[in-house]
Amino acid sequence: MLIGRYDYALDAKNRLNYPARFRAEMGETFVVTCWLSGCLIAFPSSKWEDMADQLAACNLADARALQHKLFPNAIEVTPDKQGRIQLSPTLMKHAGLSKDVTVVGMGRYAEIWDTAAWDAHEAAGDDGALEQAIRLMNIR
Repeated sequence: MLIGRYDYALDAKNRLNYPARFRAEMGETFVVTCWLSGCLIAFPSSKWEDMADQLAACNLADARALQHKLFPNAIEVTPDKQGRIQLSPTLMKHAGLSKDVTVVGMGRYAEIWDTAAWDAHEAAGDDGALEQAIRLMNIR
């Protein structure tokens, strides 16, 4: 399971050190693409395939906007021997990445954020969203 927060700085070649704790679960090659709230999402290849199958099962009109955002911008990445991944300029622009980057585990996938954007997102609070989610899941 992918959990935790990891802070890094992009190197001079815009490579991101991907958390060692995540690499085994992500697999040798995984997929990174645009995601919600101006961040990126990293899917293990098997989860990427599952998500693509779910989209294919949706009404084409309903899935089209999401497909237009996810698929054209997606890249397959393979960490180098030092555990770094190379992000495309398009993905970096989408997430506003320039130097400080935060990778957060979200269970079955990870999100990649500009650190200042992540900190602002966290500081904004959840406006009761966490409590609502817990109620929906019936967690006690």
